[in-house]
Amino acid sequence: MPNRPMPATPPAEGAPAEGLAGFAHHYAKVNGIRLHYVSGGSGEPVVLLHGWPFTWSEYRATMRLLAAAGYQVIAPDLRGFGHSDKPEAGYLKTDVAQDIYELAGQLGLRRIYLVGQDIGMMVAFALAASHPELVTKVALNEALIPGFGLEDHMDPANGGYVHFALHMQVDLATMLTEGKEAAYLTPIWNMMSVRDDAAWTEELLTAYTSPGAMRGGFQHYGTLLDDVRESRTLLGEGKLAMPVLTVNGEHGIPAHQTVESVRRVAEPHQFEQDIAPRSGHTLAEDNPAWYAARLERFFRD
Repeated sequence: MPNRPMPATPPAEGAPAEGLAGFAHHYAKVNGIRLHYVSGGSGEPVVLLHGWPFTWSEYRATMRLLAAAGYQVIAPDLRGFGHSDKPEAGYLKTDVAQDIYELAGQLGLRRIYLVGQDIGMMVAFALAASHPELVTKVALNEALIPGFGLEDHMDPANGGYVHFALHMQVDLATMLTEGKEAAYLTPIWNMMSVRDDAAWTEELLTAYTSPGAMRGGFQHYGTLLDDVRESRTLLGEGKLAMPVLTVNGEHGIPAHQTVESVRRVAEPHQFEQDIAPRSGHTLAEDNPAWYAARLERFFRD
């Protein structure tokens, strides 16, 4: 059998983030769990929410650029991921959004710029919809919102994404991938990114071979049908109160899917969209210079 990476050892509180000068690892007790996050920089706060199958490190290359541009940057591991706790419950996107809301409160953040990608995009929507007083602007990228189009793409029998059908069966997905994390995830990482970053892939594999990591990720899919119902109640007949940006990768999911979903929740005069060139699904990793500049322009304008 191939050698498996050693399980990831959680960094100590305040430990420097490797390869990110001025950033450090931290932990906070929020919503009944221990949440890991990496933060650095100073200025207006930007909170970055990652997707599956990634961790906070999905944003590493973009974080240093945003900090250099004068922002305080916070990138958590969502519950179930990375060095954050992996409870058996609490994976509704509104629950995960509450984690981030309480983190912002502990850090004394009264207003934030919010960025979400993939699963993190769904959480970002839930946070922006439930706590508009916190979110100044929100970027909803490379995904669809439950209740506003995602459900139309969850059924492979109707041409939807096949991984939803498997991942929503949390016990089955966990059983089938246990001990086979590299075989399952490496092709997905290669498909999602236009870059070939073996070191990052190895880092991610270390995270996903840690106890409970695969199951923790699948838990976010296991709640999606309930998320569909919850999301529709968040706004009622209204729209998000703040400006909204969508960015898709040139080689990511079809941009029209994200745009059509987000249009349903954004005010037309507060909605903009863009395509990241030379990028796949992993925008922040594939073209960080373009992505950081585009986010900064959205925040500033």
